[in-house]
Amino acid sequence: MSKADKRNKFLAVFERIREELIVHMKSENMPEDAVTWFNENLIYNVPGGKLNRGISVVDSVAILLNRPLTDDEYFKAALLGWCIELLQAFFLVSDDMMDGSISRRGQPCWYRVPDVKGLGKVHNIAINDAFILEGAIYHLLKSHFRRESYYVDLLELFQEVTYKTEMGQLVDLITAPEDNIDIRKYNIDKHTFIVRYKTAYYSFYLSTLEPYKEADRILIPMGEFFQVQDDYLDYHGTEEEIGKIGTDIIDGKCSWCVCTALAYGSDAQKQLLFEHYGKKGADQAIWEQAVKDMYNDEQGLNIPKRYQEYSEKAVSEINAMIDQVPEPGAQDKIKGDRLRRDVFRAFLSKITDRKA
Repeated sequence: MSKADKRNKFLAVFERIREELIVHMKSENMPEDAVTWFNENLIYNVPGGKLNRGISVVDSVAILLNRPLTDDEYFKAALLGWCIELLQAFFLVSDDMMDGSISRRGQPCWYRVPDVKGLGKVHNIAINDAFILEGAIYHLLKSHFRRESYYVDLLELFQEVTYKTEMGQLVDLITAPEDNIDIRKYNIDKHTFIVRYKTAYYSFYLSTLEPYKEADRILIPMGEFFQVQDDYLDYHGTEEEIGKIGTDIIDGKCSWCVCTALAYGSDAQKQLLFEHYGKKGADQAIWEQAVKDMYNDEQGLNIPKRYQEYSEKAVSEINAMIDQVPEPGAQDKIKGDRLRRDVFRAFLSKITDRKA
């Protein structure tokens, strides 16, 4: 099956899920305008990304079973994948408001959509819209998995990963408060902590739906690699390439790029960062470009070269960890209680050399 066909099949399950959620909302006697609003919230915020997280659930199940999925198995795996995409949408709608972001996935952030922005003070309705996306996850899990022996495991896994992600967001926000940015507090160790909790758990660990140390050991470093890619693309990619306007420099984010610059830059380069990084005002575009020029300097920091070296090393180390995963023995195949190397390689292939 081609990548496009795989995506379209996965999207077809979203339509089924969306209709189910709308029917449920109507059964709660919600007013028609509220039902319409929720429907627009779902359509605008959930299916527009690359869908790697959700499709990875289907891929993982197929690899572990080592056979084509039945229609029911595919639907349940895809439904769990869409629960992760709903969680992603909840995080992104919230994060965009906290960061004051402009665009997401090639369109205005949800809180900036005119009808949303114009309804209430301080985007109150967009906050609730984020919450309701999260709530939909637990309605779907209850509707489809309540009688399964692993139902509680699913609930605990989603709740645990959500909590960890919110911990990461907390550290991110207090490390770089908008009105008091101090990049002297930034370093690679703090960046690693933030991305591990804010990105790695829900983007990679959750997609296996398996709370195994084996998954944790490999997928968390993979998630860290994924976020470093994001940080690099935020500065180096265009809006057309990454689907949003990169704002890490202007927002003063504790990104891999600035942490690397602080670790390897000269005193003069660090001084330039102190003066221009995270500064907003009439000249912010000039200040942002000054930082980018310093990053790009082939005779100086050369962040693109450092990123290439980091990327190659990260992929090599992750592959080495995957090679150490024991292949399942006969008893493991019967029980299905050991993750296979192919699952991890499928995850890694989705992010290696990505451009957006």
